[in-house]
Amino acid sequence: MTSDVVDHWLNNKRFAGTSERMSEVTNPATGKVSSVVRLASDADAQQVIAAAADAAPAWGRVSLSARVRIVFKFRELLAGRTRELAEIITSEHGKVIEDAMGEVARGLEVVEFACGIPHLLKGSFSESVSTGINVHSKRQPLGVVGIISPFNFPAMVPMWFYPIAIAAGNAVIVKPSEKAPTALIWIAELWKEAGLPDGVFNVLQGDKVAVDALLDSPDVKSISFVGSTPIAQYVYERASVNGKRVQALGGAKNHMLVLPDADMDLVADSAVNAAFGSAGERCMAISVLVAVGSIADDIIAKIADRVATLRVGDGTLGCDMGPLVTKEHRDKVAAYVQAGVDAGATAVIDGRDVRADGGDDGFWLGPTLFDHVTPGMSIYTDEIFGPVLSVVRVDTYNEGVELINANPYGNGVALFTTDGGAARKFELEVEVGMIGINVPVPVPMAYYSFGGWKNSLFGDTHAHGVEGVNFFTRGKVITSRWADPAVAPSRGLELAFPTME
Repeated sequence: MTSDVVDHWLNNKRFAGTSERMSEVTNPATGKVSSVVRLASDADAQQVIAAAADAAPAWGRVSLSARVRIVFKFRELLAGRTRELAEIITSEHGKVIEDAMGEVARGLEVVEFACGIPHLLKGSFSESVSTGINVHSKRQPLGVVGIISPFNFPAMVPMWFYPIAIAAGNAVIVKPSEKAPTALIWIAELWKEAGLPDGVFNVLQGDKVAVDALLDSPDVKSISFVGSTPIAQYVYERASVNGKRVQALGGAKNHMLVLPDADMDLVADSAVNAAFGSAGERCMAISVLVAVGSIADDIIAKIADRVATLRVGDGTLGCDMGPLVTKEHRDKVAAYVQAGVDAGATAVIDGRDVRADGGDDGFWLGPTLFDHVTPGMSIYTDEIFGPVLSVVRVDTYNEGVELINANPYGNGVALFTTDGGAARKFELEVEVGMIGINVPVPVPMAYYSFGGWKNSLFGDTHAHGVEGVNFFTRGKVITSRWADPAVAPSRGLELAFPTME
């Protein structure tokens, strides 16, 4: 057992809590335990929630200018130490360093967006809506907000939420994944260095005990979650019953629809990048390629040629693709590969045969490519969350769109074509929240909002962008009358419903 312990973060310092429960954190490239993380008791969670509740009112009253200076300072500190954070991510998640660097860079976009919060929180004003009456609006912070983060993006996904929440005047509690808990503690130390007051940014390590404490506490006013659909639904239902705002982003089964006129080299490059980047452990990964007409053989050959050049191994050694996050998850994905073979799909490339450049006990599974996949197979219906790409053959564009729209998920989708008319038709017809046209992973910029449709989202609000600002604030509308001192005020009783005249 390692002596390294990952603590909670409370009032700008590490906090051990009272729970004796621990969970092991492994390096996926070696299979060795690198640390242990504390799993909060309910008492630990209540202490963190109470500290955030104490800090929220004062932070909400701090001027916008002062809040933005701290957010901007955090941005500068993080931008100067990106690789340090990327190395932490790689050591616990397994993704290659370049991918982890990209994760931090995309998260920084939201921090930069949050630096514009004075403009984003501007209200409106209407003068003389009625005789002597003005109306204006304002947005104010919620108070304490909870964020429940997944293992696959331990830095970027929480950054979809907390920069905006903090800039808007809220106190934040982040619950990281037990599989990758260290990045948020490192980030908490950076917030302290940036000058954030005690209690405004807190980290609560743990499992379901910590999650349920956040979902149930009356002091926590909102929950932001990213993870699997069953857990997203659980979070949404339990938090909603307790009167909270909820944005719960769930699973995905993202399709790439390829028309015969598409640039097949671009298609092959994009399919490999989007299916096998981060070992397929992305909610925006392409897991199904829908080939229209007779193009499938050509695409498959080009993908296979490219996969043959990939180096799978330790993310610190300059490899293209790293391991999966845990042995249990690797074995689960490998079982899906066997299920695809048993169901009759053609395994063009079987990732179980990979020779990885890394530790013998690393959680390795190479890129896997299936052909002749049908909608009834588990490799099509289930979110595998691994480096498995399924090719489905259809005869027409309409058949492809019907297949996509019939899927219970609606997170991301891509269309590859050189036909602008087909692209416009696709944008109108496809029932998916985020669409890429000749772009395989259509993650929007921070000033747009991230989120899917159907079983990929529970709640009405997407992450970051203007929707994120609205989620972390409440609106007020004030109607006021100030009498002209030179004019005697009108007096008298009038019980009819007031009108604006």
